[in-house]
Amino acid sequence: MPSAPPSTLSPSQVPVGVDPNRPSIARIYDGFLGGNHYYEVDRAVMEKISAAVPEAVHIARGNRGFHNRALRMLANQTGIRQFLDCGSGLPTAENTHQIVQRAHRDAHVVYVDNDPVVLAHGRALLAENDYTHMVDADIFRPELVLENETVREYIDFSQPLGLLHIGTIHHFEGDGAVDVMRQYIDALAPGSFVALAHFYDPEVPELTAVAKRIEEILVSGPLGAGRFRTRTEIEGMLPGLELLPPNATSGPGLSVCDEWWPDGPRLTPLSDSAKCVAGVVGRKP
Repeated sequence: MPSAPPSTLSPSQVPVGVDPNRPSIARIYDGFLGGNHYYEVDRAVMEKISAAVPEAVHIARGNRGFHNRALRMLANQTGIRQFLDCGSGLPTAENTHQIVQRAHRDAHVVYVDNDPVVLAHGRALLAENDYTHMVDADIFRPELVLENETVREYIDFSQPLGLLHIGTIHHFEGDGAVDVMRQYIDALAPGSFVALAHFYDPEVPELTAVAKRIEEILVSGPLGAGRFRTRTEIEGMLPGLELLPPNATSGPGLSVCDEWWPDGPRLTPLSDSAKCVAGVVGRKP
């Protein structure tokens, strides 16, 4: 499997305010998903990751698959019509607003990000969508996000909402990740849902080794972050929530992303890398 698509954006395609000489988490993510919104500096990081763990692309794809299935469930099986997406993943395919507005055209989506490339592409993408908005804010500063004027205009915190932290908190260093998530959860109305995906250390020797190899590249490289955490650590980021079961036969809690309510039977085994990203959905009682 190739480590990246064959082409990158040319200098003439660089949006205003974007530094093409610094790698971007969002662009690297898009590249691993098969997109081409990335630069040579991003390709270098992607190739380094793929050299250490050739199947690392499966982490990005598992993460996105969980995002898509969790959102379809929330849009179709709950009464929620407003979504706050922290760390949007734009630009890439099958974004939050596309999924939920396919089910309900008037569903409101507010994206929050502070990556210049995400903001530039996101605002262009959303220019003609009256129900979707982009906010420039640091998702690891929940007090700023929750009090943002645009967030407050389009998200009614007195009503249930869907909060997304898909592939974000593993880029937060230190023990404060639990406090970040607690501040968000405290602001939610009962009946709200939280979907969280995170780099995962399954605490199985051969899989932990895979996780640690990727973590070392991310943390020691130009991105400077990307922690793999255990089941206990990840589930501990959702205090007070009722966790949903990840399939028809399991108890509530965390699951490898590809195994969270899959679309059909698995005909090929998961790679070791695919087992190193996990997702969970919780409901605030």
